[in-house]
Amino acid sequence: VGLNQFSDMTFSEFQEAFLLSEPQNCSATKGNYFGSNGPHPDSIDWRKKGNYVTPVKDQGGCGSCWTFSTTGCLESVTAIATGKLVPLSEQQLVDCAQDFNNHGCNGGLPSQAFEYIMYNKGLMTEQDYPYTAMDGICVYKPTMAAAFVKNVMNITAYDEMGMVDAVATHNPVSLAFEVTSDFMHYSQGVQFLIPYKINHALDKNGTPYWIVKNSWGPKWGMDGYFLIHRGKNMCGLAACSSFPVV
Repeated sequence: VGLNQFSDMTFSEFQEAFLLSEPQNCSATKGNYFGSNGPHPDSIDWRKKGNYVTPVKDQGGCGSCWTFSTTGCLESVTAIATGKLVPLSEQQLVDCAQDFNNHGCNGGLPSQAFEYIMYNKGLMTEQDYPYTAMDGICVYKPTMAAAFVKNVMNITAYDEMGMVDAVATHNPVSLAFEVTSDFMHYSQGVQFLIPYKINHALDKNGTPYWIVKNSWGPKWGMDGYFLIHRGKNMCGLAACSSFPVV
């Protein structure tokens, strides 16, 4: 842990500003992803496989982490499919995805956001629908949609090997997990924490770990990323992982 932009906040203040306040039910999305059962590579980092991952973004004082998890995954999946990496609009999801049990700055789930994009027939770019970090009125323009979803793959709850298979054979996946009080001060290294409920959309010397892109800006953690122990469902990270098919 170390000093960062959140060090002058209590955990209660941090929760109110940055984490989900509406309860999220991951069981609402049933698992429909069937893995390949390997073989899997020892490791994979999609940042090194090509121009497939956008820079770390900053959600600001809005509990919209679920939208950044959604766009980050869809940006990568689209780039892998098309060769074009384009930053997508979190604000459209904040403003427009409420009919899919999402709540703007009060929370939501990426799996439900992918479903919104699929039935809504598109998501605009970040440039055309810029982020404000506040709830707003939906101004989606279908003619300006830049990314699309054909199907949503929900990995069976707590099936961490399903996540491994998806990342190894397809693309990055979206996940949500429980943030504990020390996590806001994370600086580097592998997190070994305890599974809890979900409120936020590993040892390098041999212990397996996930590389996770966060949405608290590039000055937090390891240039905006963190590492967390893999294989033990740390902080409920395998409770509701998903990814889109484009």
